[in-house]
Amino acid sequence: QVQLVESGGGLVQPGGSLSLSCQVSAPSAFIFSRYWMSWYAQPPGKERELVATIGADPSNTIYGDSARGRFTISRDNAKNMLTLQMNSLEPEDTAVYYCNFRYTPRPWGQGTQVTVSS
Repeated sequence: QVQLVESGGGLVQPGGSLSLSCQVSAPSAFIFSRYWMSWYAQPPGKERELVATIGADPSNTIYGDSARGRFTISRDNAKNMLTLQMNSLEPEDTAVYYCNFRYTPRPWGQGTQVTVSS
């Protein structure tokens, strides 16, 4: 069974940075590198929304309008890990952040809370 565990969130001032991690736990036969992966954000009281996606080829990345130019998605296939580097954070980035498989989603993890506030 595949499990997703997000970490790295916290409280940060506007303009600050955070690096989120997503550890994918899976049976040994599971080939993480074959899958497109995404980060999602769920702001308070709103629906979950797509933030960034990375392809099986890690040079293939897609960003939502709010993330483009500020966030960087990356992956370490040897460690079954997904990362989201978040720079120039704004209060509007406050949300619970989740990772998941882009086209074959698994049960959601607990997410990691990011709060941007002075």
